[in-house]
Formats: sequence, C-alpha cells, structure tokens
Amino acid sequence: MKRAEGKKLAILATDGFEQIELTSPKEAIENAGGETTIVSLEHGKIQGNKHRDYGDWFDVDTTVDKASADDFDALLIPGGLFNPDALRVNEKAKAFATAFFEQKKPVFAICHGPQVLISANLVNGRKVTGFQAIQQDLKNAGGIVSDEAVVVDKGLVTSRNPDDLPQFNDKIVEEICEGQHEGQRQSVAA
Repeated sequence: MKRAEGKKLAILATDGFEQIELTSPKEAIENAGGETTIVSLEHGKIQGNKHRDYGDWFDVDTTVDKASADDFDALLIPGGLFNPDALRVNEKAKAFATAFFEQKKPVFAICHGPQVLISANLVNGRKVTGFQAIQQDLKNAGGIVSDEAVVVDKGLVTSRNPDDLPQFNDKIVEEICEGQHEGQRQSVAA
C-alpha cells in the first residue's frame, strides 16, 4: 500500500498559478497513492505560468462553489503572481480555504499562495513563510514569519518558492498522511 492511498488533495488554483508549484506537489501526492482535484473559480481550463511566460493548460475538475472541504483530506494553494490575487478577492475561495482550518485539515501554501490565507484572516499567530515579497504582508497579518524552505505549524505548511519544492512536497505527503491537526483550528477567527 502506498503511504497516501485513499487521501484526497484539493488544489485551489485559477489562471496565472506558478505551474511547477501545482504540478510538483500533485505528482508527489499521486506518486504516494493519493488523489488530486483541481478546484477553480470557473469550469473549463486554467493556464499556468512558468515564471513570466505562459505555461500549460489544465482541466478544472470542479468549481469552488460546488466543492466542499468535507470531500477532501487537505488543501494546496500554489503561488504565482496572478493566481492568489484572483483567489484572495473571491469570497467562495476564501470560505473554501477557511473550511479546511475549521475541520482541522492540513493546508499547504507556497510562494504567493499564502496571500489567500492572509485575506481569509488565517495566519494570525501562526508560524509561516512565503515568497520574500510577501513576508512583510504575512507579518502584518499577525504571522510569525521565518525565512526557511518549509515551515510547519500544526497542519499549516508554507514554503517560499519553487526551489523549496523537494522539502515542501515531503511535508505535504507527511502531513496529509497524519490527518487532522487539533491546532489548525486556532487560526480561524472566532
């Protein structure tokens, strides 16, 4: 049996996500026996970015208004410049992310991905990292920021950039296999 067999990862993304930050963790979970589902704002396809260049197109499996955190074991929010920017102003996307915290399920965010968590008021008092340009934003939102490849805090896993993917992916597989984390809910505003 593979480590993550039976585990389901929701990947919250829309156009402009950093492609490797979606494909690499997706592959890590699938190689460990888990399933992945791309959840987006609209049906159809979304396009990744490879740094500043356009990347490949990916099929959307379901939309955020039809998806439920109840159906998944964990959530991944890839970075990129445009992806988190669109997600962080979408109430349904923020509510979807918040539901994972309420259910004490692991949440993984890399690069600019933590911006969605900032807008959903989910980083206050939590140990986090992110792309260098958003580290001050994380601090301003009450996060306890360190400039490390991967930061794990009771089911919340954050990383800085694609160079951190090997460590990030290892923690994703580990945390999804561990299941619920009691401390995860502490960051949800009461």
